Amino acid sequence: MTSLSPQVANSPIPVAPISSGPLVVHALESQDAERWDRFVLRHPAGTFFHQMAWKRVLEKTFDHKAQYVYAERGGEIVAVAPVFMVSNWMVGRCLVSSPLASYGGICAEDDEAEQALLEFLKQQSREQRVDYLELRNSCGGTLPGFVANPRYSSFSMTLSKDPDAVLKGLPKDIRYMIRKAEKADLHVRRGPELLDEFYKLFAINMRRLGTPVFPRALFANLLEQFGKQIDVQIVYAGSEPVASAVSFIFRDTFHPYYIGGLPVARDLAANNFLWWELMKFAAQSGMNTFDFGRSKKGTGAYAFKNSHDDLEKNATRNYPHSRTARCALVPLRRSDCAHEASQRGAANRI
Repeated sequence: MTSLSPQVANSPIPVAPISSGPLVVHALESQDAERWDRFVLRHPAGTFFHQMAWKRVLEKTFDHKAQYVYAERGGEIVAVAPVFMVSNWMVGRCLVSSPLASYGGICAEDDEAEQALLEFLKQQSREQRVDYLELRNSCGGTLPGFVANPRYSSFSMTLSKDPDAVLKGLPKDIRYMIRKAEKADLHVRRGPELLDEFYKLFAINMRRLGTPVFPRALFANLLEQFGKQIDVQIVYAGSEPVASAVSFIFRDTFHPYYIGGLPVARDLAANNFLWWELMKFAAQSGMNTFDFGRSKKGTGAYAFKNSHDDLEKNATRNYPHSRTARCALVPLRRSDCAHEASQRGAANRI
């Protein structure tokens, strides 16, 4: 791991002046890891998934091959692109930034640096004869030569530091369900020691939805690599765990990512209670943004988020409906059905 602690990862880092000199593109080497993270932590478009710890988690858990590159000018990193080669029967053979992640893509200080990495990735796509190049940008418009994926939208909201104000901002029917859960004496616990209880609920939920279950090693590796940037929360009915979440913390953003629960959770209003406890914890912890993640159009999660006046849909940030773009440089030989199957787990994270 780099010397950056989880606490540092959640603190603002002063922005360095834009460097001058010729631009050079490099493949990431192990000695570049700390410089990479420092750039990500101070860049406005940097996300949880741009950090080196995400690379280590995927390399330890799956067979994805990292092909991270960065641009340097005057001895300073001015752009990064976390990219993996992914190859399986569901998605084909592709370069993705980043797999299993809501966000990815290029973080750059200026247009020249961004264009240099973009052209490099396009060239790599041609040379490696991939089915497509996918950049999950968190902001900005659709890049030239790419097409947007219209199936998903991402939602976030600005948090008040006052939990009571957050509660008052929720729809009336949601507040009713939260009160119902509180009257049923549901309660929460949080901490990394609850990983096994979370994983049991997560696996039950995924199997019920007919979705392949990620290995437990994924979550153990997340805790090992990210430390206090991972929050594990369980909702109990009496002594029985009924709903759970693993959330990511980056700077001032709280991002619930993996959700699990028993079928009975719905009747107990445990899911609404879970989301309220997550929001309350984020507000009390001083978070400014609550990231609900992405949802597939036509689902109940999408309808709920889309109807909430306080939620900001990513389309309002000039990115058409999705943060995913595919490079239209090579033919897409896999069916849309296969691609959707690969995304079902992601859709169920929120």
